[in-house]
Amino acid sequence: MAKKTWIEKRDCVNSFKIKTIDKKFTDIPEGSKMFIATPKIIDDYVNHIPFGKSTELATMRNDLAIEYQADKTCPVTTGIFLRIVSEASFEELKAGKDIKEVTPFWRVVNPKSKLAEKLECGIDFIEKQRELEEIEK
Repeated sequence: MAKKTWIEKRDCVNSFKIKTIDKKFTDIPEGSKMFIATPKIIDDYVNHIPFGKSTELATMRNDLAIEYQADKTCPVTTGIFLRIVSEASFEELKAGKDIKEVTPFWRVVNPKSKLAEKLECGIDFIEKQRELEEIEK
């Protein structure tokens, strides 16, 4: 079976979960309701960040937790799904889509982050897009 593309991973239909955790997990205390998003939810969130603005990963996690009535959003799956969304957008760009038609992941992926280092587009691409939108470093 062929490996899924990033676009296929982003577009797969999964449902989100909210689970009560029975022990402390990263920045989430025991007994908290933890929201586990989906790539589509992350994609939708990032698409709503206005041109020229950026959002911190922590802000996105808090916003999603509030929206889905949880205490916190899982940091691990959020990072994984943000990578899927970022790579899918870059795949679309490589396939000829216009920059205005793809999810603007550079508005939430900090060029100094570990995630930025892993992305195929590279840190320079993220910095260039942020510069074009006059997003402060």
